[in-house]
This record gives sequence, structure tokens and C-alpha cells, in this order.
Amino acid sequence: METRKIKFSLVYRDMWQSSGKYLPRVDQLVKVAPHIVEMGCFARVETNGGGFEQINLLFGENPNNAVRKWTQPFNDAGIQTHMLDRSLNGLRMSPVPADVRQMMYKVKKSQGTDITRPFCGLNDPRNILDSIKYAKDAGMIAQAALSLTYSKVHTVEYYVNLADTLIKGGADEICLKDMAGIGRPVWLGKIVSGIKKLHPEIPLQYHSHSGPGFALASILEVCRAGVEYVDVAMEPLSWGTGHVDLLAVHAMLKDAGFDVPEINMDAYMKVRSLTQSFIDDFLGYYINPKNRFMNSLLIGPGLPGGMMGSLMADLESNLASINKWKTKNNQPTLSQDDLLVKLFNEVEHIWPIVGYPPLVTPYSQYVKNLALMNVMQLEKGKQRWSMIADNIWDMLMGKGGKLPGELGPELKALAKEQGKEEFTENPQSLYPNALDTFRKEMDEKGWEYGQDEEELFELAMHPEQYRAYKSGEAKKAFEEDLAKRREEGAGLLEGTKKAEVPAAAPANFAPSSMIVDVDGEKFNVSVAYGENGAVQTAEAPVQASTPAPAAPVVNGAVKEVVAPLEGKFYLTKESSETPIKVGDDIKVGDLIGYVEAMKTFNAIKSDIAGKVVEVAFATGAEVEEDDVLVKIQ
Repeated sequence: METRKIKFSLVYRDMWQSSGKYLPRVDQLVKVAPHIVEMGCFARVETNGGGFEQINLLFGENPNNAVRKWTQPFNDAGIQTHMLDRSLNGLRMSPVPADVRQMMYKVKKSQGTDITRPFCGLNDPRNILDSIKYAKDAGMIAQAALSLTYSKVHTVEYYVNLADTLIKGGADEICLKDMAGIGRPVWLGKIVSGIKKLHPEIPLQYHSHSGPGFALASILEVCRAGVEYVDVAMEPLSWGTGHVDLLAVHAMLKDAGFDVPEINMDAYMKVRSLTQSFIDDFLGYYINPKNRFMNSLLIGPGLPGGMMGSLMADLESNLASINKWKTKNNQPTLSQDDLLVKLFNEVEHIWPIVGYPPLVTPYSQYVKNLALMNVMQLEKGKQRWSMIADNIWDMLMGKGGKLPGELGPELKALAKEQGKEEFTENPQSLYPNALDTFRKEMDEKGWEYGQDEEELFELAMHPEQYRAYKSGEAKKAFEEDLAKRREEGAGLLEGTKKAEVPAAAPANFAPSSMIVDVDGEKFNVSVAYGENGAVQTAEAPVQASTPAPAAPVVNGAVKEVVAPLEGKFYLTKESSETPIKVGDDIKVGDLIGYVEAMKTFNAIKSDIAGKVVEVAFATGAEVEEDDVLVKIQ
């Protein structure tokens, strides 16, 4: 019988983001925090990181105020606070300049966050080692994470060696981040034993999602092998796509002879009740009931629990697109379950071909999006790999780090055909320092830098969301969307009636895209949430009230470039790009624009040479598959 001490960490932030898309407002977090402290069983609480700050901004709340207020009760009680960070990607989905990454740790330490948990979606040590250094320079504890997945290249030796590299590079602790919960218990125990054999003094923490069903057995196995900390959730947000429940883990480990802290059940019931009240207030509108279920089908594709919250919502629009085509072509339609199984099978099929990237943010989204695009194309009688978004190509070509495996021959051939070359240098070199640019913007707009320059940090880390927050457009969009959902009677439980849903304080939801006005210049901001709720945005200048140019009178044959899929049409996705216009000469392969679908921008290139005689849609417009985008003579 074991007598070692096991300590618990409550992943309160991740509980929410793994169940749906959003988190409580700061007033709600402050309300529940003292009761979490009263429970008396937590050595650590996860307070921020991932999508936390982006969601504050989209609520219309100041994220720096939120972090300080939320961490304070735990700081006062001597409970350590920890955050999730994405190494090269910081707190967002896309890479971050080095000076902004360095600033993040100084700001978070000053706001009361003790521990950072940097992970790389590709397990590239170069990305994590930089974060370890920056965190320790700022006085934080660096708990480097191993992004766990299960494949022929992700062996016990692979992970033990990775942990060894990170510890020798300065990591104070190691987290085994089993983000999809597909780590097999005995396999995980061997990894823990291997790390402990090399570095017995290094604390280990285990994090797992419960979806596929391995998690309880895995927790028992890793604790026996030497893990000191275990991440847990609690009702009403445990199990399903979330995490294992505190009470079950407590009882299991106590029976196994481990020394575990007692739980104040009066305080537990208070936290449980408050959490349910936040769901009843407004957060339940964004939690799919199916996310409460466990699903062993997840063992095959290995998709992370934190991503399943948004995936189920995305599937509705994808299913509608497929079935619209099938109806038009007199084919039987699919159910959502049909599509889900096809997606799972396609993820399992393409994962080795794309080089076995661990399925964690942002690469879980990239693999899922690529698989879903393949399914949609195959269902419509087209070819696999016919649509690959730019950010997915970046992953395949090494711009975010080195893939664990080799690209399949068909993707290598396609990359060569499109003139794409593998990038082998340090990914950070692609993203130069940028703080001076953001300082200039703050000065020009007269914005305060804030305590410890934290407002400057928010602008630099989340530029689109921060501008929308400052303009007030973000909060306005949330309130409108929440009002619409209340009117429609959407809710956590199927069959909820409008009269049964209580009124709530404003406002929490960002639509998939919104038009914001920043100092007179309009932008269309597309917002995407990934594993752990991180927000990915792309902005394109829009002419909100300007229709597409009228077609001129032309003589001679006119050919058409059509939309290959349904979504939003953008002439550009970055301010540095020049949109095409009537009169432009176009060559075969020239960029026409983008169709944004599944939160990724799919480049549309011309297969026709000639002169543009009509641009059929204004940027930001909804387009159907096969809609004419541009006419060329």
C-alpha cells in the first residue's frame, strides 16, 4: 500500500473551456473563489492562460483586472496558481514575437500567477526551452509540458528523452499533458518511471481529459509510478469532454493507500451550486449536451477533449453544406452522427500522412479541419487534399516546429507542385520583435500602458480582440448574440423552454465574425476557438456598406472563378495584401481571395489568365459553393 502524498489541482478554467466555449465573467469568478479555498483540498488552482484573456476581452471586460482579482484569493490562501501557455504561440493560436513572449511572463508574474505550463503542439524543444528561460527570468516556476499522444513514433523513450531535454534546459517541473485522454495507463506509468529514474527530484503533474475512458486508471497508474500532482475537475463540469471528478479520484487514491487531503463537503456543495448557477445564468447557451458524454470512439482519432466543445457546433454548418449539395444532386443526406464517424475515420487515416503532429492546439484544429475538408470534398465526388488552408501548409512545412514524423508521399508531391519548401530554422526567427510597433499605436491612440505595462501586453498579444474591446464593439456584439439565443430558447438541456431560462447579466459570446470600427477604419474580425478555448483571429479591411462593383459591359468570352466551398469571401486577409479589382491582369495561379470556412482561410487561386471584368462579391460576404466570385476575360 502506498503512503505517498498526492496533491490536487483544480483546473477551473479548463473545466469550462472543455465543456463549451466560454468562461464565467470576473464577478462570477470572484464569487466562487473563496469557496474553492474553503474546500481545503487544493494545493493548486488553474486560474488563467489559454483562452482566458481573449474571452475577457470579448466580454468587454479588462483581462488584466480579471486575472488580478481571480488570482488574489488563492495568493492570499497560499494556494499556487498556474496558467497554460502555448510556447511559440503564447496565449493565442498563432506565433508571437519574442519580445512579446518575454513580456508575458513578467506581466503574469506581477498579476499573481505562480506557475506557467508551456507546451508545444509539436513537442519541438526549441519552442519550449525559450519559454522556460523567459519564465524563470521573470521569477515564475516553469512547468514544461509533454503533449501526450499515442502513435508508433510517440514511444516511452520519445517522451522520457523529451522530458530529460527540458529538465536539462531548466524546467523546474514536468506536466504530462494527456489532452485527449488517450494515453494508455501502463504506457503512462512507464513514462513516469523513466523520468523519475533520471530526475527523481523533479515534481510531476498529470493532466488528462476523461472522454475516451482511460483517465481514472491512468491516474492510479501514474501516481503509483511517482506523480505528485493530479489535475481534477468537479461537478457539474467533470467527465465527458472535460476532466475526471475530484470525488472519484479522491476515493480511489485513498483506497489505494495514498495520503490525500480531506474535502470540506459544505464548501464543495457551494462551489458546485455556484458553478451550476453560472450555467443557468448564460454559459449553458454555449454548452452542447453531447459534451457531457464520454465516447470511446475518441480512442481512434485521438481528438482532444478541449476541442470537442467547439467541434460539435461547427459540424452543424458543415453538415448543412454537405446535405445541401446531396439534395441538389439527388443523393441521400447524412445525419450528424454519420458525419462525426466519417470525420473520426478521416482523422485516423490522415494523421500519419501529415507527420503525426500531437493533437493539441493549434494542430488538433488543423488536422481536424483538414480531415473535415477532405470528407466534404469526398462526399461531393471530389479529391482528397483539394483544399489545404495556408496555416495548415505552415504546419506541414515546419514553420511552427519540426513534425514528429514524415510527410506522406502524396503531400510531399503536392508541396513540390505548389513550390512549397520545408523550413528547418528556429521557428521564432520568422516572427521578429514587435513591441515598438504596438507602443507607437498605444501612444497615437492615447491609451494607458497600465500597471506593469499590462495593457501594452494585451494589445501586442491579442491585437484584434483588444481593439474591438477598446471600441466597445465586442461587448455590443456579445449582448446582441446572447439576446438572440435567449429569444430562441437555446440552453444546456434539450427541451429547455424560454420561460425556464433565467435572465442573465450581459454578455459573453463573440460571433464567428463581426465588423468593428477602429478610429474610423472598419475591419471584419473572424474569431475561432480551439482546444482550451484559445481564440484565433484574422482581420480583413471591409467596406461594410459598399456593394460589390457592378459588372461592366464587356465584349468577348468571359470565364468564371467559382467558390470551391461555402463560407465568407474575403479579398484579403492581411492589411499588407492588395485586393484584386476590375481591370487587373490575372495570371494562372494568382490569388483571387479567400473563403473562410471552419475558422481557416482557404486561398482561392485563378486557373484562368486574363483581365478582371467583375468582382461579384464584396469582401466579408457569405458565399455558397459554386457561386461565381470573379469573372475574367
